[in-house]
Amino acid sequence: MVAGGAESAIVPIGIAGFIACRALCTAFNDEPTKASRPYDKDRDGFVMGEGAGIVVLEEYEHAKARGAKIYAEVLGYALSGDAYHITAPSEDGDGGYRAMVGAAKDAGIDPSEINYVNSHGTSTMADGIELKAIERFWGERAKTGTVSSTKSAIGHLLGGAGAVEAIFCTLAIRDQIVPPTLNLDNPDVETAIDLVPHTAKKMTIHKAMSNSFGFGGTNAALILGKVEG
Repeated sequence: MVAGGAESAIVPIGIAGFIACRALCTAFNDEPTKASRPYDKDRDGFVMGEGAGIVVLEEYEHAKARGAKIYAEVLGYALSGDAYHITAPSEDGDGGYRAMVGAAKDAGIDPSEINYVNSHGTSTMADGIELKAIERFWGERAKTGTVSSTKSAIGHLLGGAGAVEAIFCTLAIRDQIVPPTLNLDNPDVETAIDLVPHTAKKMTIHKAMSNSFGFGGTNAALILGKVEG
């Protein structure tokens, strides 16, 4: 089967809606390439993007039988809902935390086995809340963990974001390279986690997780793994 997502919402009504709820970045209107800056102290809202991502999902035995190139394996996923606020996550990040825990349970792995997390990281105040949830999820592993937000490069694709970021994770596993968090000049979060500022990071990646946390408290976590052999 094919699966994915797409959205093209950069139209007056789409932009106006997010402006009305004061969610969009306005501090870098004259420097748009610097506007999306997850975890940075100068962030002031997300940047809308447009795009689509599509993947082919196939049973392992079927893919092997036809000689398909396998990029990664879907190990587990989970959904959660916290319904705390229409635009803000709960301050303890419990909804996102439960999604990550559920995904690890579905995958049958320990959270410490995840090498890289592609965060939801929208360049809003919610960035720090998600990061605390990841630290809680990882435990001691957080001291050596790696997290980045690719929204710093492509903005928030809304309905296309989850699929495209799953592809980022897939390519990170294939190439053993973590994409960077751009524009992270002055972090305003205190963490031992490597947020991969500015420059891609070469590292061993066996398992990666993609977080997608939406308005209204809808949360999803997807875990992908490297296929050996």
